[in-house]
Amino acid sequence: MNIRSLSRGDGVVIGAAVVLFIASFLDLSGYDCPSGVDCSGYSANAWDSLSVLMGIYLAGIIGAALLIVSRVMPGRKVAGFELAQFGAAFTVYSLWTMFWTIIDAGDAGAGLILGLLAALVLAGGAVATPLVPALKAPLMGAPRPAQAVQPAYGQQPGQGYGYPGGQQFGAQPGQPQPYGAQPGQPGPGRPEHQQQAAQQAPQGGGAPAGDFTPFWFAVPVARPLYGEDGAPNPIAELAPGTWYLAVEQRGPGLIAQTQDGRRGVLQDTTGIQRG
Repeated sequence: MNIRSLSRGDGVVIGAAVVLFIASFLDLSGYDCPSGVDCSGYSANAWDSLSVLMGIYLAGIIGAALLIVSRVMPGRKVAGFELAQFGAAFTVYSLWTMFWTIIDAGDAGAGLILGLLAALVLAGGAVATPLVPALKAPLMGAPRPAQAVQPAYGQQPGQGYGYPGGQQFGAQPGQPQPYGAQPGQPGPGRPEHQQQAAQQAPQGGGAPAGDFTPFWFAVPVARPLYGEDGAPNPIAELAPGTWYLAVEQRGPGLIAQTQDGRRGVLQDTTGIQRG
């Protein structure tokens, strides 16, 4: 799970879901009760009506939750559909039901009015996030590079920002170690690692293994990682602020390995930062 994969559009969805939850506690009707008349039925909120609560308010909140889960845990599917598709459908359904409910209401209260605005923003953020570049930008930027500290006399210089592992035995200065590597194990730049990369590289396509040296890189914005079999659906999403290992050149793209061991093709390599 990586919260740095959240975008600005996801932030809009989260905010709208919070407002929708607050609106569920407000009165559904704005009817002014005359003095001496029992108007308890007119001051009910969404929690007093199961159909209104589940069909409008909780439907939108559940849709927002599915969208966020699909961002931080990409590749999850239900009945062959991605969670993001279910989430977007829930938010649109919530807006559709809320619209006709407030049209049918004789005197809409704060709960319906605020709920309609929240449902509108929620559905708009869910649908527009994959389409609008401004909403696709990362919600949390990559951490800034740490200032270099001059080592004391007799000490070896440490590695700068971005290297996943510290200085390890047998590694060349300035080169990162692979995720999870133990001291003494082959790392990028060592002959043992290059030999293993050449043995593990798939046949066909890409540059020869002997001409490619694995390196660490980070992406400027969230980008999909596609399977090596050429499937159209991404298997993961690379998030800014996280370092990944490029193990092979595949045409204009790179074969990248995530920290959980999954490998795929990064088709868009523009603007990546090498470790």
